Amino acid sequence: MHDLTAAHWVYLVGVVTILGTMLIRKNIVVPAVLFTFLTALVFKKSLAGGLAGVFNASLVSAQELFSIFLIIALVTGMLGALQALGADTKMVAPFRPVMRNGHLAFWTLAVVTYLISLFFWPTPAVPLIGAVLIPVAIRAGLRPMAVAFTVAVAGQGMALSSDYVIRVAPGLSATAAGVDPDSVANRAMVLSLIVGVTALVIGYVLEVRRMRKPSQQWLDEWEAGDVEAQVLEATEIEDAPTIGHGPALREHSAMAAAGGTIGSDVSHGSAGVGTAVIDAPAGGSGSGSANGDGERPSLSGSKPAVTPPKNDAPAWAATVFAIAVPLAYLALIGYLIYSLSSSGHSDGLKGGDAAALVGGIASITILLAAFTESRKTFMERSAEHVVDGLVFAFKAMGVVLPIAGFFFIGNGDFAGRILGVAPNKDGSPGGPAFLFDLVLHGQQHIPENSFITAFGILIIGMIAGLEGSGFSGLPLTGSLAGTFGHVTGVDSETLAAIGQMGNIWSGGGTLVAWSSLIAVAGFARVPVLELARRCFLPVVSGLVLATILAVLLM
Repeated sequence: MHDLTAAHWVYLVGVVTILGTMLIRKNIVVPAVLFTFLTALVFKKSLAGGLAGVFNASLVSAQELFSIFLIIALVTGMLGALQALGADTKMVAPFRPVMRNGHLAFWTLAVVTYLISLFFWPTPAVPLIGAVLIPVAIRAGLRPMAVAFTVAVAGQGMALSSDYVIRVAPGLSATAAGVDPDSVANRAMVLSLIVGVTALVIGYVLEVRRMRKPSQQWLDEWEAGDVEAQVLEATEIEDAPTIGHGPALREHSAMAAAGGTIGSDVSHGSAGVGTAVIDAPAGGSGSGSANGDGERPSLSGSKPAVTPPKNDAPAWAATVFAIAVPLAYLALIGYLIYSLSSSGHSDGLKGGDAAALVGGIASITILLAAFTESRKTFMERSAEHVVDGLVFAFKAMGVVLPIAGFFFIGNGDFAGRILGVAPNKDGSPGGPAFLFDLVLHGQQHIPENSFITAFGILIIGMIAGLEGSGFSGLPLTGSLAGTFGHVTGVDSETLAAIGQMGNIWSGGGTLVAWSSLIAVAGFARVPVLELARRCFLPVVSGLVLATILAVLLM
């Protein structure tokens, strides 16, 4: 155990400052960069060392996380290619006849939202569901608030918190914790299902007596109701976070309430990765489907609508892609399960291999969809989809780099590369482990109780989620999980998954009104603050139950 130095105390002040900044719902990039500079300055005892530390921290985090950027870019580009063919809406169309009453509508919405969000992230799924399934659900007798609750819990909560297919969230958590991404992903999947099913069951029980008989009257009233102003008024949050929020969120809600298309996020991703709502990528092939004039609206108001090239695809092409793409990813999941079960965890397909397969499927799909759309322009359109995806990825994830850089400087595995400390003679990292050293010195003051540790990381994750993005707090909870896993009775992988639940269920779009929850509220035409209150009891109950079961069984 190393003695604490002045740099350790500066780093500790930085962690506390970042938590406080999250609590007041402000952007944490500035304190992250500032305390990265101060920590490096004090450790290196030179201005040049401090300045270099700021750059190196973001560079190291970019090197470690670039595979995640690339996956986001390719999946986003694939969704744009599918939308150009009209295959996106056909993916959910078969579920419309199933929704014959409010009960079936509730669970059908949950299942479809979960599946679509699992493969494409929640907010890209919201326009599909809002345009195709929400009107059907309301006509079947489900109240708009129940519709919004179901979509938020199944998509922004259950699907995004595990992020099992694209694996951005488990990758962030595992990298910060220094553990296997597959282990975090598997445990996060189980916990997300526990939280999601618990929340959905509670929400269903609270709603079941309010369900109405199917009638066209409910749809007419919902469509005729002038609720756009109410939604905008309810979501006018002056002190909302500034990473793609504030005015952008209010304009986003206006489009959603009006039935327009909206851009993607990673939340949340996120979806929240770094930001909850951002402008649609330029170029006409990004997120959002075409409007009646064949043009894609812009969220920012400053980008002109772009008319996509003529679609020469045959009528059956959209149907083929709507079937083939989900089947391809379902086959991938089956292969992952088979690989782990037949070869064992140590010899099975690794997280990096799984991510490579996801990206490979997305890349080939982009090429095939662009070729189907138009043979004459498919090379240019393929490049446009990839560029749109990259632009979106860096808009969504770029803010995570300096944040992750601060927490990486507290991790002994990365601190040496950031601070310019040479490795040890045995090849092990030679940099300081600020966070680990602080925990070891404070160990005698930390109750050695697995429940206290697990709930502490859950609460920290929920506090981090107050920023409204859902993913920016994952480096913090991951670092804490990797540290506390050595001094408590709970595995680091489990603690990282618990912290991931707190981060994403809070900030990914279920508990805070300034997150991508506003997109769901806009499409369902309900006040977003009321929707956040509606989600609170079911979601928190699910988080408490999942944390208890994680400590007892994992």
